[in-house]
Amino acid sequence: MKEKHYWFVARSHGWGWGLPCAWQGWVVYTIAFALLVACPFVFSPFKEPVAFQVCTWTVVAALVLICWKKGEPLSWR
Repeated sequence: MKEKHYWFVARSHGWGWGLPCAWQGWVVYTIAFALLVACPFVFSPFKEPVAFQVCTWTVVAALVLICWKKGEPLSWR
């Protein structure tokens, strides 16, 4: 049976993922961080609050989706 290689390990306590365990996970975290930092510069939170929220939530949702697909299965610990 082929062993799965996870990019993110499940947290040892609680629910969710911890820090990445593979270089691909670090790349995903770095890109997500860069996009979250760029969102307020591209869409002003004061002039375009809806666009800013859409940008922010899109990045967060994409990060969670990637963690879900490439991370260890979750369970409460």
